[in-house]
Amino acid sequence: VGVDFEYILKEDRDLFTAFVRELRVRMNEEGYLVSVALAPKTSAEQPGLLYEGKDYEALGRVANSVLVMTYEWGYTYGPPMAVAPINKVNEVVEYALTRISSSKILLGVPTYGYDWPLPFEQSPVECIRIAEANNAEIQFDTVAQSPWFRYTDNEGRLHEVWFEDPRSITAKLQLAERYNLSGIGYWNLMREFPQNLVILNANYNIITL
Repeated sequence: VGVDFEYILKEDRDLFTAFVRELRVRMNEEGYLVSVALAPKTSAEQPGLLYEGKDYEALGRVANSVLVMTYEWGYTYGPPMAVAPINKVNEVVEYALTRISSSKILLGVPTYGYDWPLPFEQSPVECIRIAEANNAEIQFDTVAQSPWFRYTDNEGRLHEVWFEDPRSITAKLQLAERYNLSGIGYWNLMREFPQNLVILNANYNIITL
């Protein structure tokens, strides 16, 4: 059972933890596991509606596992940037490890990209098609460990596209391995990204939960 409740008020934080605890007890009795999704925090008292209602330490204790949603730094209504820059992902994982056992942490990995200024999500394959169609040279940000490019559309508007490719996915997989995390969780597998599956099958024995 995957629990992804967002926008929990700070005053409801302990109630949410109690809910996850009771759900885990009941589900475990029936042979099911409970995982809870966590917004990407880097401190216990990080302000913001996505963060204040999630107690990393308590939820890590009461759930069977947690999925740290390490993506959406770059998003539809924000400035162009990597969806999951590896340096930011690393900060979140390092904080999570101070509160939760590595054996319970699943690293959230995105399988999509964004094309700004359009508020529209693209699959990694579609992003490459856009680059090809516009003769755009794909760059690679070594800090974020993410690919990106710019192009001008038929109306003269400049676009910036950030997405995932084999290099960026490999960096995230290696991070999960380096910190001995329980595994990874993708958001989401409905998007076209065959290179990702090639990397997984070539380097890992995959166990689904």
